[in-house]
Amino acid sequence: MKQLIPLIFFIHCFAFTQVRANRSVSRPCNHPCDTITYEQPGVCAHCGMTLVKKNQLVKKDEKITVCFYLYEGIEVLDFAGPMEVFSQAGFKVITVAKTKAPLLSQGILKITPDYSIEDAPQTDIFAVFGGSDEVVTNDPEVISWIKSRDSATKYYFSVCTGAFILGKAGLLDQLTVTTFHKSITNLQKAVPKAKVLQNIRYVDNGRIITTAGISAGIDGALHLVSKLRGKEVAQAIAKQIEYDKYVPEQGMDLSNQH
Repeated sequence: MKQLIPLIFFIHCFAFTQVRANRSVSRPCNHPCDTITYEQPGVCAHCGMTLVKKNQLVKKDEKITVCFYLYEGIEVLDFAGPMEVFSQAGFKVITVAKTKAPLLSQGILKITPDYSIEDAPQTDIFAVFGGSDEVVTNDPEVISWIKSRDSATKYYFSVCTGAFILGKAGLLDQLTVTTFHKSITNLQKAVPKAKVLQNIRYVDNGRIITTAGISAGIDGALHLVSKLRGKEVAQAIAKQIEYDKYVPEQGMDLSNQH
């Protein structure tokens, strides 16, 4: 009998552990329901997403960091749209510029960067945007800094003419890419080794995602969230920000070909 007691205790503890592991939660969506657990599978009563087992969540997704490189004359919606999407997804977004001096977006919005290129930490995603992009492409120091971060960068993301910045850093060679509809020809000239497409919202090469202009950045950001957090998270975010234009997989995904 004494020998059975430890066995019974072990079985009880194991069963309790399994019950806890099988509890269901919604995928992180940066809302209060992130902390709620359910005993049974189903749908989150708060955000509407299908529940998953708690032990299926990937912890590294909770620590995704994004560097938004900003500069004088940057387009507001180019970065503001993706910033909203990534923040809703629970990503940590930091802003970086060449210096920490305030800069103006479209001559209207004053922005004080979090970091300069001297002290910016490494991040998982590096994002660049359109506007007066020649401020960056004509600055060898900044281009050199972008190249120096390559080994630690998991994904690159560009919106609009931000693609010219990635192209200048040599990141678009041999890839299929896109940009602002009025800049297709110019990007093809700037990066002759790339294939530049028009009339498409975004192109995903696996590690590098380029999008068309302005609002297309929201589609590309939702696509990246879908890759890293799941389609249901991206759809929930689109609903939360009332972005009715979002159509999953409407861009070109070439990630399986690289």
